Amino acid sequence: MSAAMRRRDFITLLGGAAVVWPLAAQAQQSERRRRIGVLIQLVEGDPEGQKRLAAFREHLEKLGWRVGVNLQIDYRWAVSSAERAQTATAELLSPTPDVILANGTNALRAAQQATRTVPIVFTTVIEPVGQGFVANLAHPGGNITGFSYLEASLAESG
Repeated sequence: MSAAMRRRDFITLLGGAAVVWPLAAQAQQSERRRRIGVLIQLVEGDPEGQKRLAAFREHLEKLGWRVGVNLQIDYRWAVSSAERAQTATAELLSPTPDVILANGTNALRAAQQATRTVPIVFTTVIEPVGQGFVANLAHPGGNITGFSYLEASLAESG
């Protein structure tokens, strides 16, 4: 292949890239970054909390969600008191997240009181049915769903 031929191929490749590159960049920029608000009971430096959230982010990445690319996660730590949970929830709701992850009863209660439209997923809530957060675990209804490790409605009646 002659030098002129290689130069022409290179210029063609470069010219094609110059056309495609802005289109690809524009497509990436137009994809809206999704936002998750996380209310967590533990303090920020807690090793168990860090481990749980690392696993959470890892599973999100397996599903194609990349922090800083198409996902933003906003954390509010130490929401174990009702007052702190209310303040943290208000902070997370401005701007509106796509979903809230509420860890613990105080976090869930604050999120439930603050919004009826943003989906809320809870963890570590005892008796969510008995506390009135969801209608039942199979069909929670409303904007709240989640995982419970203790629920009286699951126990067999004697």
